[in-house]
Order: sequence, then structure tokens, then C-alpha cells
Amino acid sequence: MSDTMIALPLIDWLIEPLQYPFLVQAIWVSAFVGLVCAVLSCYITLKGWSLMGDAVSHAVVPGVVVAYALNIPFAIGAFLFGFGATVAIGYIKSKTRLKEDAVIGVVFTGFFAFGLVLVTKIPSNIDLFHILFGNVLGISQEDIIQTLIAGITTLVVILIRRKDLLLFCFDPNHAKAIGLNTQLMFYTLLSVLALTIVTALQTAGIILVIAMLVTPGSTAYLLTDRFDHMLGISIATSVFSCVGGTYLSYHFDVSTGGAIVVLLTVLFMVAMVFAPKYGILAQNSYRHQPIVDGTQGKG
Repeated sequence: MSDTMIALPLIDWLIEPLQYPFLVQAIWVSAFVGLVCAVLSCYITLKGWSLMGDAVSHAVVPGVVVAYALNIPFAIGAFLFGFGATVAIGYIKSKTRLKEDAVIGVVFTGFFAFGLVLVTKIPSNIDLFHILFGNVLGISQEDIIQTLIAGITTLVVILIRRKDLLLFCFDPNHAKAIGLNTQLMFYTLLSVLALTIVTALQTAGIILVIAMLVTPGSTAYLLTDRFDHMLGISIATSVFSCVGGTYLSYHFDVSTGGAIVVLLTVLFMVAMVFAPKYGILAQNSYRHQPIVDGTQGKG
């Protein structure tokens, strides 16, 4: 009887948001975005491109404003400016003595500031808050179509070039040695990065999208050494966080994008502490094992 009494409120908690079509729509759109971000997150984590993702996410702001001003799909403007920022980073890095992190900092802040200037000067109905933090609960059918096109394109490109991209991210020197066109892989990865950011724009916004691109892969990386397992764990944690975050945003009346990222971060912290091989507890246990035959923690 007590189990039934506990289960009923939980069922009600799960079913209540499904009575509203806009919330059902937000749940499946968030889950799709979580899937796309999780897949790319594994490659970004292996490549060490978290800062590049941050740069591209901020660089799309002027593209969104220009797209709305010209009455063209925002995805086109966002992609062009996001990809353009990465090209600018590559060009400046090749022509100056600056290190990549400095170049990225200069370019993405410049693009972002330019976008803020355009928002204040170009008459439009753009809500800066929605650009920065997303608005999946109020997403339009047109924006859903753009999100689906960008997301499906990203998944198809990754599926077709998955082995080459994996080798490029894991060991670019070996990839080049065996004849792989690493320059093509570089721009392919940048392209799908820009497309993924366009996909997640309405859900998480500019500020939070970087967490959706980095955290799922980082969580999975702590839990496994195999890439196929890493991909599955990344997808599971990301989709769970997107769906769960949407539920939490409804029941607690908080930002949907914020709730998604908080849930992602909680899962990461759990993995960071309790991961069986690379977690903090496991590492501490390894260091405190007695030394036997000149080795520590052997076996």
C-alpha cells in the first residue's frame, strides 16, 4: 500500500506536463538536441576543443541578428558567422605569433560584441535573453524545422566520416601519416560544430550551449576507455538531462536551459567522484594501496 501511495504522486509528476502540447514539443525537441550534442561532444572531448566550441557559440550572435533583419532563416546566419569565426581564428593564428587560445579569445569576444551592437541598433523583435539562454518552451514551428535540418545534417556527416573524425581527434599525426586529409577533417569538424550550435541555439542559448557540447562527453570519458561505450553513455546522460531538465523547469518554474545544464553538471560530478577507474574515490584508493614488490596499486 505504501509503495502504491509513493508511486501515484510520481506518476502524476510525470504525466502532468504531458497535458500541454507546448511542453510535449519542448521535451522531444530537447531530447533531439541532447542527442546531437552528445554525439559531437565525444569528438570535441577527445580533440580538446571546448574553447573552440565556446568561441563558435558566441560568434553566431551577429549572424542571428543579421538573419532576422534580412528575413532569412536564423540558422543560415548563425552558421555562416560561426564558421566564419573559425576561419578567422585559423587565419590569424597562421599569420601571427599568437597562441591559439589568445586568438580564440580575441575573435569570439569581438564577434559577440559586434552582435550586441547589432541587437541594439537594428530594429527587430529579437529578445537578447532568448539568444543568450534559449527558449525551447516558446520555439516556433519554423525554428523546429531549422533545428531538425541542422541536427540531422550533423548526424549524417558524423556517421559518414565517423572513423576518419575519430582518428583525427585521437591522433592527428597518425591520421596525416596514413594519408588522411587532416585539413578536410579540421573543417569538417568545424562545420558540424557550427551546425550543432545552431541546433542547440533555441534550447540552451549561446551561454549554455557550450555545456551541452562538453559535459556529456566529459562525463562519459571518466566512465569508460572505449569510444563506442563513451558514445552510448554520452547520449544517455545528455538525453536524460534534457528531458529531466524540461520537467524540472515546468515543476519548479525555472529556466529550461539552466535546468538542463544543472542536471548535466550533477551527473558529471557524480561520475567525477564515483567513476570506477578514473573517479576521485578510485584514484585515492589506488594511491593508498600498499607497495608490493616495488609497485603500487598493481593488479
